[in-house]
Amino acid sequence: MSEQGGPEEVDQAVERPQVRVRRIYEDPDPADGDRVLVDRLWPRGMSKVRAHLDEWCKQVAPSPELRRWYAHDPAKYPEFRRRYLEELRGPDHADALADLRQRAAAGPLTLLTAAKRSDISEATVLKELLDPHAS
Repeated sequence: MSEQGGPEEVDQAVERPQVRVRRIYEDPDPADGDRVLVDRLWPRGMSKVRAHLDEWCKQVAPSPELRRWYAHDPAKYPEFRRRYLEELRGPDHADALADLRQRAAAGPLTLLTAAKRSDISEATVLKELLDPHAS
């Protein structure tokens, strides 16, 4: 590795957004950075104090129609993901997405959801959109 290659790699790692997905019912972690709830509905049994939110971004959540159709059925996830990405291209979501992109660029961002399986939630789709190089 050359001396020039080393610092470039470090700079790229620093500039890359750090976005993660967690369930809102998990205890906050110091590494969370900004904590943003991306569900349209408030999570059952969760107090606003216990949530430790920096923002509740309902505007970026899937439409009520899409949410009801999907019902977190794992078999429907690929189609849900496609439809949700299509919704996110609309002007109604532009400001909310811009805010999330800004938060992700500024430091760690944790997208919170009440879904039992966060890996097939809208938060995971948003993470892919905000940090496409994440594994």
